[in-house]
Amino acid sequence: ASWYRREIAVGDTAGSRYLLHFEGANITTDVFVNGRRAGGHVGGYVGFDVDLTPYLRPDAANRLDVRVDNSYDPHVVPSQKADFAIDGGITRDVQLDVLPATHLRALRVRTPQVSQASGRAVVTVELDRPGAPADYSLEVVVTAPNGRVAARAVQALPALSGARSVEVALPAVARPALWSPDSPALYTATVRLRQGNRVVDEVADRFGFRWFEFRPGGPFLLNGRRLLLRGTHWHEDYAGYGAAMPDSLRRRDMAMIRGMGANFVRLAHYPHDPAVYRAADSLGLLLWDELPWNRGGVGDAEWRVNTKRLLEEQIRQNFNHPSIVLWSVGNEVDWIPDFPGGEDPQAVDAFVRELNDLAHRLDPGRVTAMRKYPGAAKIVDVFSPSIWAGWYNGVYTDYEKALESTRRNSPTFLHMEYGGDSHVGRHTETTISGTGMARPGEWEESATQTQVKNIAQNGDWSESYIVDLMDWHLTVSEKLDWLTGNAQWAFKDFPTPLRPENPIPYVNQKGLVDRNGVPKDAYYVYRSHWTTTPKFTYIESHTWTERSGPAGKPRTVRVWSNCDAVELLLNGTSQGTKRRDPQDFPAQGLRWSVHFTDGENRLDARCPGQPASASDSLRVRYSTTQAGAADRIELSSRKLPNGNVLVEAWVVDARGRRNLDYNKRVYFAHDGSGHLLVDYGTPTRSQVIEMANGHAAIEFVPEPGGRAVIEARNQDFKGVYLVVQ
Repeated sequence: ASWYRREIAVGDTAGSRYLLHFEGANITTDVFVNGRRAGGHVGGYVGFDVDLTPYLRPDAANRLDVRVDNSYDPHVVPSQKADFAIDGGITRDVQLDVLPATHLRALRVRTPQVSQASGRAVVTVELDRPGAPADYSLEVVVTAPNGRVAARAVQALPALSGARSVEVALPAVARPALWSPDSPALYTATVRLRQGNRVVDEVADRFGFRWFEFRPGGPFLLNGRRLLLRGTHWHEDYAGYGAAMPDSLRRRDMAMIRGMGANFVRLAHYPHDPAVYRAADSLGLLLWDELPWNRGGVGDAEWRVNTKRLLEEQIRQNFNHPSIVLWSVGNEVDWIPDFPGGEDPQAVDAFVRELNDLAHRLDPGRVTAMRKYPGAAKIVDVFSPSIWAGWYNGVYTDYEKALESTRRNSPTFLHMEYGGDSHVGRHTETTISGTGMARPGEWEESATQTQVKNIAQNGDWSESYIVDLMDWHLTVSEKLDWLTGNAQWAFKDFPTPLRPENPIPYVNQKGLVDRNGVPKDAYYVYRSHWTTTPKFTYIESHTWTERSGPAGKPRTVRVWSNCDAVELLLNGTSQGTKRRDPQDFPAQGLRWSVHFTDGENRLDARCPGQPASASDSLRVRYSTTQAGAADRIELSSRKLPNGNVLVEAWVVDARGRRNLDYNKRVYFAHDGSGHLLVDYGTPTRSQVIEMANGHAAIEFVPEPGGRAVIEARNQDFKGVYLVVQ
């Protein structure tokens, strides 16, 4: 449990309501005012209010205490067996709303009729304690994206007492600006509560006019036109913050996702911060919003009540966002039950039906979804099976066959989760092929290939393999005119308690960017397939700057680009210009066979007719001499622009040449002043990490005038030391 405390001073509380609003806190929250419990909430990832009014002392200091507990509790979703970190405490913003005694809340906007010609909006708002006066009225104004009033209605209110929900149907908007990824047009609904000519309270929210359809067998239609859903997934996490990240970083990630050309995001595996939905609305990202029923099976009566309540709260608070098209009622729900018999198919099916019916009752305008639990295929509107071609099973060249098979068995499906893990900086000249064949190093005499049956367990987790896998998936999905779409797992590396043996322990490394938002090679693969502007080139790879091979052996250089054509130069000499063809695997045909010279080489890629900003350059050190067996670790350090020191560990042979095949774990330690940056789960801020081609690094924060000793060790090399003054 975490405790939070602060004091607030309020004036005369007569005629006002003081509501403490939490955007989210994990998992069970209790709020105390001056030592008395004022309220609380069970369940994370959704917002809630606590009314402080009866407990406040006017014209005096008031003490607020908040207790938030994320201890093991099988009665609340998600299950603690989920494959992501369930961060505890107050993870999102908190605000104190000072409201009039009679006020508005829970504004919802429905758009039951939308076409190119017109759009109708129906606004529902709740009046909290409206009291007896009969001269109350509601004024509802809809403002278009250009700031002009598009519709207006005034409705008189009878004398009421207690809370009351009021619905106002507005005049049709002629030729509405339709919301879409290419044009995310947002309207604003403003509701004013008036008493005579005086505005008592006002609420507003944004919404959009759009309609969509998931056709059986595909494809997906938005506003009457086919739209291939090009997606990824996002966990609410950032290095150094966990889930308690500032909204600016949430918006940054959403902008990067849109910037690589995606138009769809599955919010994994729970409702997200309000800033994420606002960003998706304005950027044009369609959303799959998911109830946090993640693993654990079906629970007891208390669990069922909590789970249904959390789905209802999720739908009610996120209702207005045009970006949301799918309410997912769970993921992998029958895995690892928390209660005896919780995985029973009949029990799971029955509860999925309850959630499915609840979602449709609360929101008839959207569709339901679920991933991986097979029984849901005949219950929810859109289903995703588990297809991990080329990672957990099979080979990536079987992806199209898997899609066709699923299409026959699951008429309305949308493929969630494909991809694989990659360790930044790990590369190979002889990556596993699309048929799952691995070759020994080219310095070996034998060229016998071996079959890798489970690449997740037995592959090298190199960036070299993952770019091939993702490039193939995109090549397939972009050509299928019936495909609804798919979503790569996941946009960013994230922490999990279930993966201690990963190259970065306890980090799922399937991201297109690392946990700090730094792009891996795969990010540029997606940009090359999904964007047209701004023009760019990226030479594979900026983390692969040292290569080797037998003399006279040509090497493949690939460029990821959205330019129509790219010219590659090696040491100033043109290697030719190639035109990009989206169906030419790999790299859409932008690949060259070059002969590096011993020593330093310079690669330049440029787009004919495009500005210099579309170009890229890379320096590669190449050796035609084979390095010997790993002999020792050498340490070096250099100052970083942020003022920290980067300590780098290199595994070398007896002659000091880097061993590019050494990928075992290394452990960093520190003594003296300053401190290492550890437990961030990034390539340079992890105390325990596997090497990438014989290299690992960690950031050190020095103290002025101090002295520190940094050590790197593992089972092979018992200790190497570096003194940092």
